[in-house]
Amino acid sequence: MDERLDGASSALQGGSRSAGFTRTAKDSADPVLEGAWRAVVSQGSYLMTPDRLSRCLGVAGEAWGRFAAHWGDLVPDAYAAQQGTRRLRRYGHFCLTRRGGITSMPHVAFVQPEDSNPLYVATDRHFEPLTEAFMAEPMLTSLIRMLGRVAARLEDADEWSVKVHPFRVVARAGQQGEPAPEGCHRDGVTLVTSLLINRENALGGTSTVYDTEGEELMSTTLSEPGSLLLSDDRSTLHGVSSIRPAVTDAPAVRDVLVTTLTAR
Repeated sequence: MDERLDGASSALQGGSRSAGFTRTAKDSADPVLEGAWRAVVSQGSYLMTPDRLSRCLGVAGEAWGRFAAHWGDLVPDAYAAQQGTRRLRRYGHFCLTRRGGITSMPHVAFVQPEDSNPLYVATDRHFEPLTEAFMAEPMLTSLIRMLGRVAARLEDADEWSVKVHPFRVVARAGQQGEPAPEGCHRDGVTLVTSLLINRENALGGTSTVYDTEGEELMSTTLSEPGSLLLSDDRSTLHGVSSIRPAVTDAPAVRDVLVTTLTAR
């Protein structure tokens, strides 16, 4: 176990390292988590508001500001640049156990299953790793553990493969930014989530969730930082529309954290 990650999260969890992710009295008593998993199961997706997420994570405004600062350390995504989009990102991979342990996995190429992303089918993509400072953020481990509790209601697993992708998409006048250049797609995971970190001078960027037949289930524009969209990737597809500047003499910026969980 990565004690640095586990120790950072323990500070927010009251020092406990034994809370499991099977259904517990604590989860049932938490109306936010209960509502999240019920909506994901019955409707395929759920939008959690910033105040509810902050309550689940036990964090306040100062922690959000510190977390958002890490988006200034992202680096250009050469693969998105091939499609004409300026996107910056990093990538991290973790193992989450049933009892809440988090281990950093070796940094290797990011590859999605053949039946998922149509733009990068079985393609090895190499991204810069998360910074040490980002990995040490208590909010990151709290978020991973919270998402683990939701995912555990979708599928019973002893371990979860957790992949973390901080993104920044930038668009200028006459040049749209594509948060999802692959269009409508699946990620080949169990639970896929998108957390809005920041949005400046941006129009567009509407997130839409579809069923497997292409019927729209939900459409929302993540506009308030801290908004979290969760979807059951096994039964839905998702996409995000392009962004463009609201004021043309300044760039449009959209910062998100995409986190996926796959039962191992």
